[in-house]
Amino acid sequence: MILNLVVIGVLSGVILAGVYSVADPMIKANKERELKEAIFVVLPGAKDFKVLEKTVGQEKLIVYKGIDENGAPVGIAFKADGGGFQGNIGLMVGLETSYLKLRAIEVLEQLETPGLGDRIREEAFKDQFKGLEVKPRVEYIKYRKPEKPNQIQAITGATISSEAVVKNINNAIAKVVANFPQEDVSKPEAAPVPAAPKEESNGGK
Repeated sequence: MILNLVVIGVLSGVILAGVYSVADPMIKANKERELKEAIFVVLPGAKDFKVLEKTVGQEKLIVYKGIDENGAPVGIAFKADGGGFQGNIGLMVGLETSYLKLRAIEVLEQLETPGLGDRIREEAFKDQFKGLEVKPRVEYIKYRKPEKPNQIQAITGATISSEAVVKNINNAIAKVVANFPQEDVSKPEAAPVPAAPKEESNGGK
């Protein structure tokens, strides 16, 4: 019996390791694809992006500078992660190069209560952040319409989730603004050079 248990345990471990070795690259590839898609969602008009990195203490900060077809910057995108009601809430945030207004947000990850906190994924909630002023800070209010250009209305019955989204955005913006000078993100990039058309071969004739 002990031998059988050992054999079963070893086989189970080998199978799990095999499944993990196959699934893990696929999971990472899907997350990378979702991240890239989110960049273009929060930066309308961007045709490409440039990655800007900076290490602050033990933390690596990454900003995605969106550029249009002419190399002109359309804004910057960055992740904003932090605890929600049930677990981590991961966002992609789009910010104007002026550092004054948001362009849009997209939810990358959330485990909030179905029908309540998970409504942060709904377009009606996310649309409130389009063009929202970020100075002095993004704020949320309850049970009434926003009264200031930096306010959004919290989801009824999901104040904690709404507050977490706002808090994550404010924290991420503070880090980005403090570590990435505005002139770096507003500077135009060289427009991509289109590939020269290939000449058709005439067979040496």
